[in-house]
Amino acid sequence: MTELRNIEADLSRFRTRVLVASVAVLVCFLLVASRLAYLQIVRHEDLLEQAENNRTAIVPVVPNRGLILDRNGIVLASNYSAYTLEVTPSRIANLEQTIEELSQVMEITARDRRRFKKLLEESKSFESLPLRTRLSDEEVAKFAAQRFRFPGVDIKARLFRSYPYGELASHVIGYIGRINPAEKEKLDDSDDQANYRGTEYIGKLGVEQSFETQLHGVTGVDSVETSAGGRAMRKLASSPATPGNTVKLSIDIKLQHLIEELFGERRGALVAMDPKTGEILAFVSKPTFDPNLFVEGIDSDNWQTLNESPDKPLLNRALRGTYPPGSTYKPFMALAALETGTRTPEQSISDPGFFMFGNHRFRDDKEGGHGRVNMYQSIVQSCDTYYYMLANDLGVDTIHEQMQRFGFGELTGIDIFGEVRGLLPSTEWKRKAYKRADQQKWYAGETISLGIGQGYNNFTMLQLASATATLANNGIKMKPHLVKEVVDVLTHTPTSTTREAMGQAIAKAEHIAVIKNALMGVNIEGTSAAAFRGAGYTSGGKTGTAQVVQIKQNEKYIASRVDERLRDHALFTAFAPAEEPQIALAMVVENAGFGSQNAAPIARRIFDYWLLKQYPSVEDIAAVQKAQATAPIGTPRALTEIPWPPVSP
Repeated sequence: MTELRNIEADLSRFRTRVLVASVAVLVCFLLVASRLAYLQIVRHEDLLEQAENNRTAIVPVVPNRGLILDRNGIVLASNYSAYTLEVTPSRIANLEQTIEELSQVMEITARDRRRFKKLLEESKSFESLPLRTRLSDEEVAKFAAQRFRFPGVDIKARLFRSYPYGELASHVIGYIGRINPAEKEKLDDSDDQANYRGTEYIGKLGVEQSFETQLHGVTGVDSVETSAGGRAMRKLASSPATPGNTVKLSIDIKLQHLIEELFGERRGALVAMDPKTGEILAFVSKPTFDPNLFVEGIDSDNWQTLNESPDKPLLNRALRGTYPPGSTYKPFMALAALETGTRTPEQSISDPGFFMFGNHRFRDDKEGGHGRVNMYQSIVQSCDTYYYMLANDLGVDTIHEQMQRFGFGELTGIDIFGEVRGLLPSTEWKRKAYKRADQQKWYAGETISLGIGQGYNNFTMLQLASATATLANNGIKMKPHLVKEVVDVLTHTPTSTTREAMGQAIAKAEHIAVIKNALMGVNIEGTSAAAFRGAGYTSGGKTGTAQVVQIKQNEKYIASRVDERLRDHALFTAFAPAEEPQIALAMVVENAGFGSQNAAPIARRIFDYWLLKQYPSVEDIAAVQKAQATAPIGTPRALTEIPWPPVSP
């Protein structure tokens, strides 16, 4: 018996299957179409950008760093071109093997490898990275002969920062160094992030750091087409970099060189400035260091030498070193006495050689005392007893109020980073500085030594120079600044720094005249008269000697019996010409003893240079370095006779 198939049932099942399959196909098509629509319409811009980024790369073009000049246009920081061995990782199959083969052609140190590895981690594979820098002509020739062996390796010229005078004025100029992680993090959070793409260096100290924005320039970009492997194929577009601006300083580098030479091997600091403008003419910190050591990263041996030296060459003593002002404080104390009505110029005291306060004897530096002393004589003869009494009469808080007006214990606002405030004591300061109640109390006996610039007093040479310049400028304070102008690299237009006075005169003209007259007397008949004998101008000055360690009442200070680093500091402040001051200065020679012997002679040579255009003789410089000359010896030389770049005498 034959079984007949149900054709209708079969057709129904077939139609159902076709329908299901058609729906499935339709759903899949709709899914594909919707995804395509999403990608083509909704994410079109985003995907187009990704595709373009996969095809092209943006390579930063690092700008040339701006120059730093002295006031006369002498270049203090510049750039020079040198050959570097450049590696493009994307064009090399085996990077480690290539580096090993290169090391057989020229020396590649472990330090070079570490630096290259760090750059590789921070860069893109199509960028050319330096493996060796500052190649010699011989090394360039060796590589050129075997260049065919190293695809992806090339010799290129790059700009490097150079400080042509090495250690000269290094604390002012500063240096550049590789950007460290903390600086990178700070840049990443700033608006300047894009401007530092491709940049390895940043200003670390001095003007290089403080004027980083002006010196750095604007980074350019090259748009490069790349292959699927990341290899650069061709340049599509270019936006050139804008070099940094030129920063012109107010310092005279030849004067700076003279001062550093006069200091010799002695430690100390000096700031010279124009009282009428606030321009810094010389800014000395001794000893110095060579900023060229830091440009490519300082090696561990040199870093250890600088960092562990007891002379602290990395410390900017003019900006951050604080010292008791010693007797250079006395003219300001005398002015405070006049301003408050505590003393008159004619009023005199009897100096027996000491001042008794309670059971403590405050000794004068002259045994037996100075006899009857008025204000003029107290400054010219540097009478301690006069100022012991004056400090006791004024009181610590009145002293603080009067001295603060001259900028003691205050930031001057100079245009480089790192300035410290120093310490101008007061009862309020002591309450905040100490925790125990007995330490917080101000004792009347602590006031006495403030009068001669000792005790808690601690100031920078910058503060002392600014105060001296203010006094020389008849009480009008000018803001100290190291940068004279910034010159736009494109328009060559200079932008001068502000020279506005920081307020009205801070003391009465008749009172300032009394003090300036006494300071002139110091250089004519007082403690620094020997150094200024025969000068062709009038000047005012004040010597000072500041204790490093306190001497007991029954002890006598004998320098030869004291460790060299515990001996007194020699200080000097001065201005000239007295009638219309063009230069004022403050200086300290550490552990040198008397200011009249070790500091004032340096000031005399500075004034001769600035006012008379005279340069000391070779024998005179040597004698000043050893504190063996007061007034100049030998025949001074005209500035035109002095060779430049400098040579040692």
